[in-house]
Amino acid sequence: MLCVHSAFLRVLRVLRGKSFWTFWVLACASWSAIADLPTPLTEALKRANIPESAVALHVQDLSQTTPTLALNEQRAMNPASVMKLLTTYAALEVLGPAYQWKTEVYVNGALKGERLKGDLIFKGYGDPKITLEAFWLLLRDLRQKGLKEIKGNLILDRSYFDVPKEDPGAFDNEPYKPYNAAPDAMLINFRAHRVRFLPDAEGKPPRIVLDPEIAGARIVNQVRGANGGCGDWRDKLQYQIKRDSSPPAYAFSGSFSSACEERAMHLILQDNNAYFGSLFKQLWEQLGGSWKGAVVEGALPDTARRIGKYDSPALAEIIRDINKFSNNVMARHLFLTLGAQVRGAPATPLKSAAAINDWLGVRGQRFLELVLDNGSGLSRNERISAQHLGWLLRAAYQSNVFAELESSLPIVAVDGTMKKRLTLGNVSGHAHIKSGSLKEVRAIAGYVFDAQGRRMAVVCLINHPNAELGRPVQDALLEWVFSRP
Repeated sequence: MLCVHSAFLRVLRVLRGKSFWTFWVLACASWSAIADLPTPLTEALKRANIPESAVALHVQDLSQTTPTLALNEQRAMNPASVMKLLTTYAALEVLGPAYQWKTEVYVNGALKGERLKGDLIFKGYGDPKITLEAFWLLLRDLRQKGLKEIKGNLILDRSYFDVPKEDPGAFDNEPYKPYNAAPDAMLINFRAHRVRFLPDAEGKPPRIVLDPEIAGARIVNQVRGANGGCGDWRDKLQYQIKRDSSPPAYAFSGSFSSACEERAMHLILQDNNAYFGSLFKQLWEQLGGSWKGAVVEGALPDTARRIGKYDSPALAEIIRDINKFSNNVMARHLFLTLGAQVRGAPATPLKSAAAINDWLGVRGQRFLELVLDNGSGLSRNERISAQHLGWLLRAAYQSNVFAELESSLPIVAVDGTMKKRLTLGNVSGHAHIKSGSLKEVRAIAGYVFDAQGRRMAVVCLINHPNAELGRPVQDALLEWVFSRP
């Protein structure tokens, strides 16, 4: 029997260059509101000073054909990270839960014994999760195969993704935060450094350690030791990055309490090539190897010979990181991978948006309001309606990949981005909910297994200047959905 993802992929590939609109069937009647809003919800909205016009709702018993509650559900709204639901569900159906990314290693030159007089080439296919540990395993495999001394360049073939250059600070003026890292078909360890703050004696400044290390880097530690509680320790620290200085300098200032014990923040401290070269050299030398050369970007030569390969964890595991912890970089990689697999490499955001629209078309759906930018929700432009998110939740519930999708969502008061929400609520442990937040945006969508044993699809999108006050509104909705008769 042909697996659903194989069938979808075959159909979508046939659709290349054709309009998916040919295949749509407009489903569901339209409405702006069904039933009065429950009192806990209206009271929470009043306290937050958020008008009903800024809220879109869709609540439906999955055993029924019509919503229990709906408000402004056809309105195009910014869903923030809730857009990851669309990307991950489409990927599960199109690529399949067992899909794996590959990363290949080639040599181009004379390989005699343990010595390579030539280039070592890494061909990336967009693996979103080559961690430091996974990269070490790949390099260890090369050492075990006999390679030790490399006299040539490291060539990085990133051509699987064709993504315009981005200003990493353009979105929110935070260019060094890992969530703003651009997609990279040969991404290693999210290109992130863990900056460790190790407390010394009480009241003394902490030691600062970079992991992985940056050879020759100058760390300027101007952090003052402090007493008292730890609290919001990140807000008490500042940093200044000078990667182009010689040597690169990383300055940290502010205060750090000894009560914090060890803490760490993750930052992007190097560009792609510098990070790859620095990490490769460090790990390769730890494995007993040596390398003299540069890191350059280029295409895989026809004369190269493959000597190594790494396969990622399965997609079903990858989407747990994407949804439970709202990993934007991984979501963007998955979005681009859909474009490459359906519309052909190299992947582009336009191909990826078309691939998802193709998939919706095969499903008989036409989302007129849908705007896809990068598939992660980290965008001011992306739009979707609560009604269509409700369709997605219902369709997923009826699909053979429901178990994988639902288990990837945070459990309220238990794990992921919902771990600290509703810890004392009745709904605690009874809902799988994806949340999203941007400036002026708060969103949730997912499943509630209510007190009556019903499985409910729930969507709440808030787009308003007071949206940051909207969390109690969404919590009140989840509690009402769980407890209603």
